[in-house]
Amino acid sequence: MSMCRMSALAATALALVVTAPATAAPWSKKAPAADAAALAAPAAPPAPAPRVKASAQQRAEIGRMDPLARAAFWAREAEIDPGDAEAGVQLSRALRAMGKYDDAVQAADRARVARPADVEVLLELARAHVGRGQGFYAIEPGREAQRLAPRDWRAPALLAVAYEQAKRDEEALAAHRQALALAPENPAVIGNLALYYAGHGDTREAETLLRQAAAKPGAPIAVRQNLALVLGLQGRLDEAERLARHDLPPEMVENNMAWLRSAKAAPGASRRWADMKGPE
Repeated sequence: MSMCRMSALAATALALVVTAPATAAPWSKKAPAADAAALAAPAAPPAPAPRVKASAQQRAEIGRMDPLARAAFWAREAEIDPGDAEAGVQLSRALRAMGKYDDAVQAADRARVARPADVEVLLELARAHVGRGQGFYAIEPGREAQRLAPRDWRAPALLAVAYEQAKRDEEALAAHRQALALAPENPAVIGNLALYYAGHGDTREAETLLRQAAAKPGAPIAVRQNLALVLGLQGRLDEAERLARHDLPPEMVENNMAWLRSAKAAPGASRRWADMKGPE
């Protein structure tokens, strides 16, 4: 082969090396740069499955659980959907049942941010404030609930207790009477008005109302226990004890009767023994 032909072949071979794609030869032990980078990168984690709200059946079943379980359940539901008014109300209610009133207020407040015109949210916020003894702060949401639902007895019933806590007696009595006008057969409404009178020293009127409330179908235990209290405050201890023993264990009856024997009838005393629950 002549020197010229060898030079031409060398130039051709050089051109092939320079212009060929930068792929590794089959016999090469080194992976291409792109493949090596892909091998070095960690695999992306799978996308988390979307969180799904509980079914209507699951929500109904949780009502039979203890307050701690209910609080955990409804906290999850509220986290999934902050605009879920039922979740916010039920979470606050469960926290109230645990005595965590400040947390209950916060839960109801968060629900109100999402649903500012929801009557149930407003009522629950008022309950939470009343539950922690801060009735003044229950007045505004209670009034708003009353404006939105003027025929709902629960708003004036809550407002009545809120006004009492805020030492606004005339407004409290007016709200009690308004609630009674809207729900004349409701034993809780009648009983709350009775406690207002008892707290202001009128135990006779309180007794009359509590006997009416106790005779109503579905009257809660608190009505009868408050009747026993009012009888005891009038000095009728034997009658009070017989009534108390219908619903309470012996040790609790003994404690209550000991309190009655040592207590002096004073304004507001009735609410220190068997407080009536606010409307649910």
